[in-house]
Amino acid sequence: MKIDILEMTPTKAELVISDTNPMFVNALRRTIVSDVPKMAIDNVEFHLGPIMDEGGTAYESISPLFDEILAHRLSLVPVPTDLDSFISRSKCSCNGEGCPSCTVMYSLNKKGPCTVYSGDLEPIGSEKFRVKDDLIPIVKLADDQALLIYATAELGTGSQHSRWQAAIGAGYRYYGKIEIDHSKCDVGMSCVNVCPRGVLAKEDKKIVVRHPENCTLCNACTEVCDTGVIKVSGDPSKIIFRFETDGSLTAKEVLIKGLKILEERFEILREQIGKLEE
Repeated sequence: MKIDILEMTPTKAELVISDTNPMFVNALRRTIVSDVPKMAIDNVEFHLGPIMDEGGTAYESISPLFDEILAHRLSLVPVPTDLDSFISRSKCSCNGEGCPSCTVMYSLNKKGPCTVYSGDLEPIGSEKFRVKDDLIPIVKLADDQALLIYATAELGTGSQHSRWQAAIGAGYRYYGKIEIDHSKCDVGMSCVNVCPRGVLAKEDKKIVVRHPENCTLCNACTEVCDTGVIKVSGDPSKIIFRFETDGSLTAKEVLIKGLKILEERFEILREQIGKLEE
């Protein structure tokens, strides 16, 4: 198996996986979506009663939205995740009570009139856990309205809830295999012009495949080819795989963790098969 990187940014990855099959790539897709852990806010405590500012003005502890809706919105805010620093709360030595090894605490204290954004979440402790995507709107407070919130983030996986989903938009497609019979080609430009992805080009008086990785197997080129010399098919042993992240983890971190999880599972399977053969 070989992996070539077409694009790798902090929040997006596109790869060409060769010498593989759709079953393995789909297993990788399901793993990064459902089983790669990340931090997300799981518990939100709302202050009840009046909130006083420094000048002694009293604000009503209320917002236009129900607390449950606010908590849900906060749970979907991408929280920076360091997988080497945290363990699952259920496996922590604190017995699930919550400690710096398994949780991150945030506070939010805003008084209206204003719009509350994700960047208003203040990490209690290290600044490295400050939310990077700080312009996600949470709620708009009117005059005399205020919010005082304490939120707790912990590790989880997408199989538990979508707020812990490390990868989004994960999908794959076969690598395009375009064959051109040059002995019968009239070197017309219709196939080049109709391609929406710039796969074909004219070079040295021939139609050539310039960017096979861009082919989506739409067959637009074969439909306009009067001589019928173009054949398009997908290669099931060479697959283009892409996904994005919400920024909690980088695309590289998600990919590496997903591959490690698969490796561990295959090793367990190998050991179980070995026991059956004894």
